[in-house]
Amino acid sequence: MTDMVGELRMTGSVLGPDDEAYEQARALFNGAVRARPRLIAQCLDPADVAAALTFAQQNSVEVAVRSGGHSVSGASTVDGGLVIDMRAMNSVSVDPEARTATVGGGALWRDVDQATQPHGLATTGGRVSTTGVAGLTLGGGSGWLERKCGLTCDNLLAVELVTAAGRRVVASDAENPELFWGLHGGGGNFGVATSFTFRLHELPVFSAALMLWPPEEASAVVRTYRDLMADAPDDIGGGALFVTAPAEDFVPGSLVGSLACAILVTCAGPETELRSRIEPLLALRPAGSLIAELPYAELQCMLDNPPGYRNYWSAEYLRELPDAAVGLFCARAADMVVPSPSQHVLFPWGGAVARANGRWPMANRSAPWVVHPFGLWEDPADDVRAREWARALREDLRPYTTGAVYLNFIGDEGQARVIAGFGEQNYRRLARLKAEYDPRNAFHRWHNVLPADA
Repeated sequence: MTDMVGELRMTGSVLGPDDEAYEQARALFNGAVRARPRLIAQCLDPADVAAALTFAQQNSVEVAVRSGGHSVSGASTVDGGLVIDMRAMNSVSVDPEARTATVGGGALWRDVDQATQPHGLATTGGRVSTTGVAGLTLGGGSGWLERKCGLTCDNLLAVELVTAAGRRVVASDAENPELFWGLHGGGGNFGVATSFTFRLHELPVFSAALMLWPPEEASAVVRTYRDLMADAPDDIGGGALFVTAPAEDFVPGSLVGSLACAILVTCAGPETELRSRIEPLLALRPAGSLIAELPYAELQCMLDNPPGYRNYWSAEYLRELPDAAVGLFCARAADMVVPSPSQHVLFPWGGAVARANGRWPMANRSAPWVVHPFGLWEDPADDVRAREWARALREDLRPYTTGAVYLNFIGDEGQARVIAGFGEQNYRRLARLKAEYDPRNAFHRWHNVLPADA
């Protein structure tokens, strides 16, 4: 296996299973994925990426691309193949006057947030700071600022890409516009993104409220949050979720380590505005609450979970959220693996997310709510239980779903789900684009779009 390490010529390091750094380099966020790549190419620049892709084609080696490594299905790695490891390409350059950021293809969202925060600027990033910029962006990009600023991909101005043939291209409104369209949610199907340019938004003040209740009060709490979000301005976001209550000063000891209903309300404005919006929730007397103005970059780190837990996620778009659906959502929380970092989440959409509906392949955005069972646990003995919980929640809420799905929120659930993520018309258009840029389907690890002639 290691005989090929010396054959791949590039500036960065090439690791094989016998190298000391290999085990750490291959580890992913999802500890249940145990794939052992034949080679890990730690690229330093686009030339290294091109060299790795050319090598893979010449030697018929399967390829995976890794930045953050958060793909729940393990799309960031490949057993017996070549991983193009982008993590060293993590530079971030901010132009505060133009309100843009140019970001390396291996950067994490914490790199972006820390660079833009001093300028009072931000763009929609992942809800976990260790998420890779590339995977989140190319798959759409849901985050706390989405109702105000749109999805991450909506803020793309340009992408630099290396194709399967090793060719470097730029995609923007002016250059390769059809490819640029495909990169707004089409995932890693067309090449390796080595650089992104994003539009930034002014965010001089930001505030958030995290409130906790015991689970028996959850239905009334979630209904109140639903009603609050029905006419909320775009500045207001957040989510309703069930979590294991953390050992924090604002959490009563009786709730720590137990299942709790939590409401997170985010506000692109001051604490006074936030408090006026959450009065109906405060009237329900949360058992614990934390309400404050804070840097947006700080909130981005608050829900970080360490890597290595076993993961299973899924999702559905909801066309409505009546009381009956709220009841089903709350009841299914009892089947979560607790204590664990699992999250049982309802995200409100609308705002800027809905206004971009139909423009990009990341489509079907008119749904007002997204349900997202996000399972993390330690013991392999809980595998069946955790996966059945996620699937059962989807089945419970099926009468209220649109049939579409946000693909970054799910693992490998079959080709029909991939098509549902784009819609049939968009999928056919993506398939034609795939045939142009990756006719041999080298990039098939993320939710795969098959080349049109396949």
